[in-house]
Amino acid sequence: MRRPFFAVLGGMGTLATESYIRLVDKLTGARADQEFLDYVVFNDAAIPDRTAFILGRSDDDPFPVLADDVAKATAIGASFITIPCNTAHFVLPRLQKLTDVPFLNMPHGAVERMKATLPVATHPRVGFMGTEGSRHIGLYQREIEAAGYTFVEPDDELQARIHSLIYNDVKGGGPLDLGRYRSVIDTFLDKSDSLAAKYRCDIVVLGCTELSVLNEAFPLPDLPIIDAQAVLAEDTVALAKSLREK
Repeated sequence: MRRPFFAVLGGMGTLATESYIRLVDKLTGARADQEFLDYVVFNDAAIPDRTAFILGRSDDDPFPVLADDVAKATAIGASFITIPCNTAHFVLPRLQKLTDVPFLNMPHGAVERMKATLPVATHPRVGFMGTEGSRHIGLYQREIEAAGYTFVEPDDELQARIHSLIYNDVKGGGPLDLGRYRSVIDTFLDKSDSLAAKYRCDIVVLGCTELSVLNEAFPLPDLPIIDAQAVLAEDTVALAKSLREK
């Protein structure tokens, strides 16, 4: 009997997709080949840059390529689809209209996890780390504010530092640097009396899967961080296992 499998629309970027799959495999807790989950990965590295398109820096629309991958995932019988790229979720409503196969919504899942583990009553201010594209369209802002939190957006200087982590340190293959990564998080979480403490956040959301690569390399479990891709991996495993048991 054929077991249910899910499809991953990856390649945005490839290292982030690898990180996601590693975490899915680890969380599965398999002790034999047959205990791992069944999935197909479309590592479609040719998908145009999402941020460049959103900001009007490129006319190369990622939607047609993603739509083609959705059609293929549907044709081969995927039970559900995941997209380990936060920014790509700006076209999720349009993609969902193309298929009856459900998607796991990574931003929504991350905020749901935040509500359950870091409630607004004690952690009201949420700092956002993500691409310029995600910041521009308010991808996480809507979800976070709808949940009752105060959304704290990085200014242009801090966004430039986040951009460098994403595009230089991870996408660009540069060395991963804990100091550079930690300095951005500390900027959000600083609640000292100094003038530099301008954000005073209670939570930091990693809303870009390249940042999740850094979080995998340099885990900071004592800090109030919501790693959207890590949540997606947990949700993926839970759903895949529930479908296998049916």
